[in-house]
Amino acid sequence: MFSWLGTDDRRKKEPEVFQTVSEGLKKLYKTKLLPLEESYKFHEFHSPALEDADFDNKPMVLLVGQYSTGKTSFIRYLLEQDFPGMRIGPEPTTDSFIAVMHGDTEGVIPGNALVVDPKKPFRKLNAFGNAFLNRFVCAQLPNPVLESISVIDTPGILSGEKQRISRGYDFAAVLEWFAERVDRIILLFDAHKLDISDEFSEVIKALKNHEDKIRVVLNKADQIETQQLMRVYGALMWSLGKIVNTPEVIRVYIGSFWSHPLLIPDNRKLFEAEEQDLFKDIQSLPRNAALRKLNDLIKRARLAKVHAYIISSLKKEMPSVFGKENKKKELIGSLGDIYKRIEREHQISPGDFPSLKKMQDQLQAQDLNKFQPLKPKLLEAVDDMLANDIAGLMVLVRQEENQRPNPVVKGGAFDGTLDGPFGHGYGEGAGEGIDEAEWVVAQPPPFTSHLK
Repeated sequence: MFSWLGTDDRRKKEPEVFQTVSEGLKKLYKTKLLPLEESYKFHEFHSPALEDADFDNKPMVLLVGQYSTGKTSFIRYLLEQDFPGMRIGPEPTTDSFIAVMHGDTEGVIPGNALVVDPKKPFRKLNAFGNAFLNRFVCAQLPNPVLESISVIDTPGILSGEKQRISRGYDFAAVLEWFAERVDRIILLFDAHKLDISDEFSEVIKALKNHEDKIRVVLNKADQIETQQLMRVYGALMWSLGKIVNTPEVIRVYIGSFWSHPLLIPDNRKLFEAEEQDLFKDIQSLPRNAALRKLNDLIKRARLAKVHAYIISSLKKEMPSVFGKENKKKELIGSLGDIYKRIEREHQISPGDFPSLKKMQDQLQAQDLNKFQPLKPKLLEAVDDMLANDIAGLMVLVRQEENQRPNPVVKGGAFDGTLDGPFGHGYGEGAGEGIDEAEWVVAQPPPFTSHLK
């Protein structure tokens, strides 16, 4: 008689079937995760809501570093051509965030126009205001490299007196926004100046939850001798060890990423091998893009669940009539204890909780009485998504990977590393001694023993 109840219950438990990973992620986010985020003000505390363009966009590479470490030169080296709005110099030249993307014609789209384009994944950046949008542009050009990836160039991170002058927007928060959405973060260091300024230290800490995306490049390494290079590499690892609190060693690539002959060619073989490793890493991004989006959605869902528990716990403790302000201060002060209680009650790992200090600062401006109590149905929907639907999408990810013909980045420096002007084999065979002042034939032969 009530057999229809059973079928409806079964239908709930069966994961939905999707045609593509991108379509599946969009639907799961809108139907299961977004209602939980909206109910508990997740967007005010952590990250703006995701849009369709966030799931459809190409893999992005974010370049971060102090000024004059070669960020813009690195992009030019990858593309093997100039891009609109490019400025290179020893002084702090790049003063804007530049999204270098594929387009049929060359041109620059200013920030205010960019954030209203639904096809670009930048709409939520309007929250950072005009001071930021005036310093944000999109450079479009037809380039084979950009058919597979997009690259974000950032302003040079300042040091000394210069970092005390405010940029007019929260630089670390903007970088954190990008870090959540990009596939790879490349930190560039200059072999001649390894001092990590306060602002750079703050930026690296803002990237704390995205260590899996970070790669470090020690650039301009051809300008120093082998013995000095060994010491510089050791100093860089020591400096990073004090800021990046991970038990694993960060992968550092050493080289000189610009299209000029090496100044000191002693370590050519090392630089060529390191360049090949870095390029292989970047070339794998399109193949792993769907998996990265899936991974980021799971990470976001776990944080949203913890956030819901925190908000509902605070609401539960608030009095309905008198003493609201005093209770609010008391709850914010004892937030660490609330974290521990939630951790114990719901078996949540301590690593899934947001920063205690940041959460306390954000709660100061909130009306705790307007928070929502715990809604089990919303949490069940997210649990169901993580337990069933995501598993179905994982199978689809593998199928898409197998069907896609050779999904690697092509063009620019990616085609020229093996036979380009300064790639493998340069300075060997017929080209031996090409960087040296005197003729190879005029040099004294190497010492050989004539003893029998």
